[in-house]
Amino acid sequence: MIDNPVLTADLLARLEAALPLPAFVTPYLAGALRNQTPGTPVPMQCQVVWVSNAGDEGGIMCRLSFDGGDEAKSHVVTSITHLAFDPRHALTRHIVAYQKRRVKKLRRQNG
Repeated sequence: MIDNPVLTADLLARLEAALPLPAFVTPYLAGALRNQTPGTPVPMQCQVVWVSNAGDEGGIMCRLSFDGGDEAKSHVVTSITHLAFDPRHALTRHIVAYQKRRVKKLRRQNG
């Protein structure tokens, strides 16, 4: 098991209560979005408007909304590990702890 079920459920409940949640697109996600829609600019800021737990395969998944963005990008769903958050936000330290634990366990699992 990659994620601790109790900690993940707690974080998911906190995230749901805080929606919509401002976030930043990481360089990895920005590159993936650029590959999907070449020539379309990728905003670096977005809002997390929906969250769900996809279990060990995906972890906490987030649907993103981009202000003023085209319709295709408003339906982006990504793992929370591909997002960054304002350090001043109350949930950021919980999110970062989850991200670090998940990435560490995935690296161990994949060798």
